[in-house]
Amino acid sequence: MSRGTIYGVGLGPGCQDLMSVRADRLVRQASHVAYFRKRGRTGHARGIVEGMLRDDVVELPMEYPVTTEIPFEDPRYNALLADFYAGCVAQLAALAEAGEDLVVLCEGDPFFYGSFMHLYARLQGRVPVSVVPGITGMSAAWTATGQPVTWGDDILTVLMGTLPEATLAERIADTDALVVMKIGRNLDKLRRALARSGREQEAWLVEYAAMAQQRVIPLREAGDSAPYFSILVIHGNGRRP
Repeated sequence: MSRGTIYGVGLGPGCQDLMSVRADRLVRQASHVAYFRKRGRTGHARGIVEGMLRDDVVELPMEYPVTTEIPFEDPRYNALLADFYAGCVAQLAALAEAGEDLVVLCEGDPFFYGSFMHLYARLQGRVPVSVVPGITGMSAAWTATGQPVTWGDDILTVLMGTLPEATLAERIADTDALVVMKIGRNLDKLRRALARSGREQEAWLVEYAAMAQQRVIPLREAGDSAPYFSILVIHGNGRRP
């Protein structure tokens, strides 16, 4: 029996009409669909494909054992996630080895800060794996502002809001254009870092980019909190004709 293929399919930033033709085809034809989700939740990736799946599809939700309950620096965090990914890989590889093709739904692009990368690294050499790229959330965010994010020789830096404040401030001051992801509960820290680098007035906050509830505002007009699906953008102002 020939082995099946595991497809890591990028769904784009959050709406079906921004998926690629290849992603759309694979999702609609899939007999087995796996996706990550927080325990007790539907999962954002699964929500994106609502109404697209076959009636007889077999769904394989992969529920994180921990998200924000334990600090990243706690040794238990990596240990729990390592065991979790190993279990997911065992389940998916067994299906592929039995000849089943299956699709793993991935928000944005599978190779850009996504959980699929941890499966991909562990699946190498075991079963065939194919990756379908997708539009990233940050691309949808800067497009939502209505302004180009980079010009000419601008340097674009992508940061995580989870980084230490001093690191954020240093990197923000040392770039032309900026994207900050994973903001959420890190908003106050990010604001302080922007103030330290003198760039707070340049920043835009994009909530739910490309989704129905999209909101684009200058950061100075934002409240004290930001939803999980929030991205900060500072536009470059580089060389142009």
